[in-house]
Amino acid sequence: MPDITLFEGQVDLGGVAIGKGTVVNILDITGLGRPPVRDNDVDRPSMDGAWAGPDYWAARQIQIDAAIKIPGDGPACEAMLATLQAAAADTALRLTGGSSMPLRILRPGGITKRVNGRLRRLDAEYGQVKHGYMPLDIEVIAHDPTWYADTEQVVEVPLGWLSGGGFTAPVQAPIVVTSGATAADRPGWVTNAGDSDAWPVIRITGPCSNVTITHADSGRQIKLPGLVLTAGQWVEIDTRPGVVTVTRDNGGNAAAYVSPASRIDQFSLPPGQSEMRWTAVDPTNTARMRLTWRDAYIAL
Repeated sequence: MPDITLFEGQVDLGGVAIGKGTVVNILDITGLGRPPVRDNDVDRPSMDGAWAGPDYWAARQIQIDAAIKIPGDGPACEAMLATLQAAAADTALRLTGGSSMPLRILRPGGITKRVNGRLRRLDAEYGQVKHGYMPLDIEVIAHDPTWYADTEQVVEVPLGWLSGGGFTAPVQAPIVVTSGATAADRPGWVTNAGDSDAWPVIRITGPCSNVTITHADSGRQIKLPGLVLTAGQWVEIDTRPGVVTVTRDNGGNAAAYVSPASRIDQFSLPPGQSEMRWTAVDPTNTARMRLTWRDAYIAL
């Protein structure tokens, strides 16, 4: 289902717009700043202080103090509450581990950003509902605390430009060789316009075999040496935090094709421009690699 259009000051809660210009007034939102920290500090034995261990971001807790306001229409308030509840009632969401729904926010003067999580609390006060007023206590837990762009970026990289080249006789002077230093010359450039690591979903579509995917700037690689794809078959590598899966076109788990040294959970796109390369055996030169990601941000 496509995302709904948001206006400044609105929040998309599982496909329902709340906030400015809607019947659900937002009084306050907390949890939009720095996410909680899961520290690993250890007390120094027989000494003052502690050793600072690595700090990890914990799940982001976003709490919304809101109220449904439809003067004189209590049943309409209750109907709106049911609509909000339905956003998180889908069994495909509730009963599937790792699944989530988006919380999208458009701040005045900003761009729409999102986190993915679960609706954990939707408490309503019925004391004034007959007057058309129903206060709400809403809590969303974003298991991945990073803010992401609302629009997905997509880049498709052919195989042939890496393995092709050479000259065809007869050769006449002058011979001009380009450096391929710009994105127009080398189609493997990807740009994360945010200021935090983004996590791509990588799909390789056959025919090809013995696939190696390389992030040129860091040297990190994902190798699938035993993978064989016929024309139209594909394998998808999802590097997103909390997902990290390898799936075939038939829905089967293809993690066994990935070499033990490949770290899917570290295969991120850093802020700015970087280069993606891939190699494989493909006599037809029709195989493709497609990368899909959302630019990632430290703050809203």
